[in-house]
Amino acid sequence: MKLNLQQIPRVKTLTKEAFLRDYFRPQRPVVIEEMIADWPAYSKWNLDYMKQVAGDIEVPLYDDRPVKHDEGFNEPHAKMKMAAYVDLLKKEPTKYRIFLWNILKEVPQLQKDFSFPDFGIRLMKGLPMLFFGGKDSYTFMHYDIDLANIFHFHFEGKKECILFSQSETKHLYKVPHSLITREDIDFSNPDFSQWPALKNAKGYITQLEHGNVLYIPEGYWHYMRYITPGFSMSLRAIARKPKNFAKALYNIFLMRHFDNAMRKWKGQAWIDYKNQQAVVRTNAR
Repeated sequence: MKLNLQQIPRVKTLTKEAFLRDYFRPQRPVVIEEMIADWPAYSKWNLDYMKQVAGDIEVPLYDDRPVKHDEGFNEPHAKMKMAAYVDLLKKEPTKYRIFLWNILKEVPQLQKDFSFPDFGIRLMKGLPMLFFGGKDSYTFMHYDIDLANIFHFHFEGKKECILFSQSETKHLYKVPHSLITREDIDFSNPDFSQWPALKNAKGYITQLEHGNVLYIPEGYWHYMRYITPGFSMSLRAIARKPKNFAKALYNIFLMRHFDNAMRKWKGQAWIDYKNQQAVVRTNAR
């Protein structure tokens, strides 16, 4: 048995009017296959180019180890020069990923290779972020703290993306006071005997290739798995729905600080309690 997933609609190109009407207002995901063919990045950006322009920069790396109480918010698990990291990606599978790497800050010249598309909604121009991963590395199922609308531009290789709307949260074993589901769920091949509520979840799936753009509606859960080594860039726009905007403010100014305080007070017992409650609350629903 597999997850109940439908393919995300795909279009070659998309006008601003069609995007707003068919995807943004109804909050539906879409893959745009050929939208950035006129960007210099479309022909220039690959792993070798990133090694060339950023090889001497030390980058933060993350893997799939479970969250620990003594680790800070988005604290990296290791660091490595970009040149060595690209060599590792091309040599062998690795769990190490680069997560939320701000290219405007780290490699300003890269901003000359792309422009901010006019989707009809205002993008946050100071936050273009890069994400890298090796074969079979993945992110835990999560949603972003600000519940932003996300435009995910993929470069080199193939990447599998699984999405769920916030309406499916009740089936996903969400960990309370956090933005993730249980980290021991393998969303690429879930064990329904251990996680039976997942059988009720309805979501979306797609594979991204070089030049594809995935629109992730605000607050959507997303799981990303690198089928081959590659990288992506995300641009974002703030949540427009009042409920989601309010939830984003709560996450940023209250939830995150409460969770950090409880980690310091209770230690690993707090993490264990939250993981237990993810199962208890999901089964109760």
